[in-house]
Amino acid sequence: METRIYSNTQEVIISPDRPTVIIGERINPTGKKRLAASLAEKDMSRVRRLALSQVKDGATVLDVNVGAAGVNEVELLPMAIQAVMEVTDVPLCIDSANAAALEAALQVYKGKALINSVNGEEASLERVLPLAKEYGAAVIGLTMDDSGIPQDPATRVAIAAKIVERAESYGIPREDVLIDCLALSVGADSQAAKVTLEAIQRVREELGVNMTLGASNVSFGLPDREAINSVFLAMVLAAGVNAPIVNPKHARKVAIIADLLLGRDEFAMNYITFYRQQSQGRD
Repeated sequence: METRIYSNTQEVIISPDRPTVIIGERINPTGKKRLAASLAEKDMSRVRRLALSQVKDGATVLDVNVGAAGVNEVELLPMAIQAVMEVTDVPLCIDSANAAALEAALQVYKGKALINSVNGEEASLERVLPLAKEYGAAVIGLTMDDSGIPQDPATRVAIAAKIVERAESYGIPREDVLIDCLALSVGADSQAAKVTLEAIQRVREELGVNMTLGASNVSFGLPDREAINSVFLAMVLAAGVNAPIVNPKHARKVAIIADLLLGRDEFAMNYITFYRQQSQGRD
């Protein structure tokens, strides 16, 4: 089960048998006032800086989202994609709920993108899956539908199966669908992380597809979020997520150690390389 996405010169392979792929989450104006303000002014300098810093911190794919109040996504998302391609050549995850914005960005992207996202709502399936097929993109499927986000693992798994089956009916291969079982705040619901973990395990066992997760949502509204996120990330990687959408500065070390302990780092070479790099940086 290999999901292959690529830019002009770099290919990233997402697979249960390969090391974790870190998708950088930081080009997203939600909760970032300065980024939102710069996007409103069509200033892409901050987008470029965030792209470069995340690649330096270990992201091998970058999520690009420009959704903010007062922003025309159809105009701004292609501009942001172009700006990121100017400074780095890692593959991109094009992130929008606006199908017109997705298509505008896909038209300028050079390579095979990852679309973020489709969900189980009929309107979403009918808008996004044809775009993925037309542009040869891979797609993230969110386990929510017209009834919202289910509170039980079984319904999330059923929605995941629906998305995979519908994608295949459009001619999109199963390996080009990543499932996101959705992380919700444990501050609002003490069972939220447990439900997500069980859904991830079941999707891995029953569907076999690759999986992503916006893992940092689990700590929303709580203190010391970084500590919560790190522990949760290790848990979801063990459960089956292999391409999380996270802040690489905080997540890379957790992912490398998780890969080591899960048998995805032969002779600990990736860990040793990372350790040496970190040690040299402290000298």
